[in-house]
Amino acid sequence: MCMNEILSRFCPRIDFESYEDFYENYRCNVPENFNFAFDVADEWARIDPDKPALIWTNDNGEKKEFNFNDIKRLSDKAANVLQSLGITRGDVVMLILKQRPEVWIMMIALEKIGAVCIPGTYQLTKKDLVYRCNIAEVKMLIAVDDEDLLSTMTASLPECGTVRHKAIVGSTVPQGFIDLRRAIDKAPETFQPPREGTKLREPMLIYFSSGTTGMPKMVLHDHSLPLGHIVTAKYWHCAEDGKVHLTQTDSGWAKFAWGKIYGQWICGAVIGVYDTEKFTPSGLLEALQRLRPYGFCAPATIYRFLIKEDLSTHDFSFIKHASVAGEPLSPEVYHQIAEKTGMEIREGFGQSETSVMAACFTWLPVKPGSMGKPAPLFGLDLLDEAGRFCDDGIVGNISITAAGEPGTNDSNTIPGLFRGYWKDDDITRASWFNGTYRTGDMAWRDAEGYYWFVGRNDDVIKCSGYRIGPFEVESALMEHPSVLECAVTAVPDPVRGQVVKATIVLSKGYESSDTLIKELQNHVKQVTAPYKYPRIVEFTSELPKTISGKIQRNVIRQRDGDTQRDGS
Repeated sequence: MCMNEILSRFCPRIDFESYEDFYENYRCNVPENFNFAFDVADEWARIDPDKPALIWTNDNGEKKEFNFNDIKRLSDKAANVLQSLGITRGDVVMLILKQRPEVWIMMIALEKIGAVCIPGTYQLTKKDLVYRCNIAEVKMLIAVDDEDLLSTMTASLPECGTVRHKAIVGSTVPQGFIDLRRAIDKAPETFQPPREGTKLREPMLIYFSSGTTGMPKMVLHDHSLPLGHIVTAKYWHCAEDGKVHLTQTDSGWAKFAWGKIYGQWICGAVIGVYDTEKFTPSGLLEALQRLRPYGFCAPATIYRFLIKEDLSTHDFSFIKHASVAGEPLSPEVYHQIAEKTGMEIREGFGQSETSVMAACFTWLPVKPGSMGKPAPLFGLDLLDEAGRFCDDGIVGNISITAAGEPGTNDSNTIPGLFRGYWKDDDITRASWFNGTYRTGDMAWRDAEGYYWFVGRNDDVIKCSGYRIGPFEVESALMEHPSVLECAVTAVPDPVRGQVVKATIVLSKGYESSDTLIKELQNHVKQVTAPYKYPRIVEFTSELPKTISGKIQRNVIRQRDGDTQRDGS
């Protein structure tokens, strides 16, 4: 068996001598009838049935291991369960399964019958759940037996008119719910795939956007998404055949597709899973010792919490490749992680709408705070408000210029690029037109071609004619030991237009005071341009975040606006 037998079917060339070689010559073969479940998961089971696929652990220290034969057998049984319930091609099923092994089993099973999967997080409220089920016309809801989630579902389902079936994974199965584990156990192992196979452009997966402003949008992906994540896994995460890769994320987030199933299994890597009920730095550190991943990826928030722990007693030598995405990582956190663990964190950039768009790929020296250089195929560039290309050093909208037209086969050259915002052509056309998709994220490019994140278009602060990116000020604040987390936003000012405000969560052992505010302001003046310092500093116990963990600066801005209107 060739080490890269699956990968080489889709990539005519796998190894590259330099970033320039990779960017110019990487290609991906995209079969018209590609289906990840059959062409990757089941194919590994045929080639090497004992090949490790998944290693799972939880807060109690339990461990379970699954090979690809297990994944095929269980997903075949699960597909039979779905078909017996009348779930067919094109039907929409929502999964709220945390990181139970059933996430992988059910995602593969849904792909086998051509149904559409909507991953959801257990943190959804009643409003979130009702909105998602109704607008997406969810036919079946499958969830873990989390007490709070069960309560939310019970309150929500009477208002979810399209949901016909509901199932639970776990030991607490309320009346009227299907015991999914029991149903899978009793189902026949022989699965007969639908006579007509899925087409590449058929819907496969829908992610609801984080919803930092307005109601969340439905990001529609087709069956090309897994092939787009080859670049994510192979050339950014550095996933290796037979070695464990751990991306720490809930299954309801798009980061799951990035790091816990598609590209990693195409590369033959073993998916590492830490199924935690509530994240704690100590719990993650213990799980790392049990899983001993070769590659590790986590959101910036986790790294920020880790540096506040005593890391000297933990072994990190088995982690050969570390990465971060979701939010930029401040240089201060990067340097502290490197000093305390030896890990060199490589940043990447992308969205729920895409696979990795830019990263500090393996050939590139790390520039702390930079997202690296563009991935191939996208034609990534920076555009100004008039759609013109920006020169180096000029802030512009990060844009995919080779996108083709949304919802057509013109975009077939970029596997992994979303098909559009489902059921909302107006919003799709607002961001994706004339063959270009504008992400809404702002960045600038240095003379060596590295991209530097500034913020969402709405987050950029305009003060006395200057454009100030919140991330730069946040990075400066994070260098101060008193700052655990922070968010920088704009506050209206009659003289300057807007001024910088910092909302700060303090580290243990620090208390808010006027003296500390002055110290933080002076610190920012010393490490960045003086005009960028926060003229307003507010301390808080926690920052508002989306259900995917991103800081909601718009919520802070709205609160500040309400306060001003109230005159308080």
